[in-house]
Amino acid sequence: MLAHVRGTMLYFDVEGAGLVPDGPVMRERPTAMVVHGGPGGDHSGFKPAVSPLADAMQLIYFDHRGQGRSERGDPARYTLDENVEDMEALRRHLGLDPVVSIGTSYGGMVAMAHAARFPEAVSKLVLIVTAAHGGFMARAEQFVRDHGTAEQQQACERLWSGTFETPEQMADYYAAMGPLYSRRYDPAAAEAVRGRSIYAPEPLNRAFGPGGVLRSFDLRPEIGRVAVPTLVLAGRHDWICPPEFSEEIHRLIPGAQLQIFEDSSHTIRADEPDALNAVIRKFVAS
Repeated sequence: MLAHVRGTMLYFDVEGAGLVPDGPVMRERPTAMVVHGGPGGDHSGFKPAVSPLADAMQLIYFDHRGQGRSERGDPARYTLDENVEDMEALRRHLGLDPVVSIGTSYGGMVAMAHAARFPEAVSKLVLIVTAAHGGFMARAEQFVRDHGTAEQQQACERLWSGTFETPEQMADYYAAMGPLYSRRYDPAAAEAVRGRSIYAPEPLNRAFGPGGVLRSFDLRPEIGRVAVPTLVLAGRHDWICPPEFSEEIHRLIPGAQLQIFEDSSHTIRADEPDALNAVIRKFVAS
């Protein structure tokens, strides 16, 4: 499905009913907006990993502008600030009350900024393997220099230099880096995910390349304004957004809860999917 908002067409999809029969009444479930990472990817990596949550809430997936099944447009607008505004515009377009906001990695950065800038739009906030500022990048570069294979170091050079030219090159990057993204890396399953993903190089280059938005962004002055219940989730072995960045977010958002998954890297939904969904379900229901 496509929504025409802010001069572009955003793709969105819905999983789970928002209104369900409960004896003699109809009961309304919470609605969650699930915000994908990257940038340059799409929402498809969440399916079917988080689909079990649809028995407790209605899930709204969407692709950021210029990515996935959303419309391509002016590359100058492939920014964090634009993605935040798009998320809020989509929420209003769909007529949603305050939502549960679930953001992973780059999607966590979008969700974090959205909750700070539109406090009336969010009921609960879930931040998964993310960071509040660009300091994560130097940390990740050092990790790959110290621990990455020659193939992984070469793949990351394309990421740091912002020189992806084709979706196929992005797929090759994720193939090389897969064993770092997941502790339980399954090559066949990962290949299937890559096959059904739609990659867009330009948003990724503009985020990670020289002068990229993720090198200089800093949400720390804002997130102290987040005033909704917040759950911060990290993977103990995450190479790109290690736990120290989640711990920092936990300190800065008043009353936030923190949980670190001890057997996970960056892709908790692949490493400990049942535990991840159980924690989110419990938090939303509380």
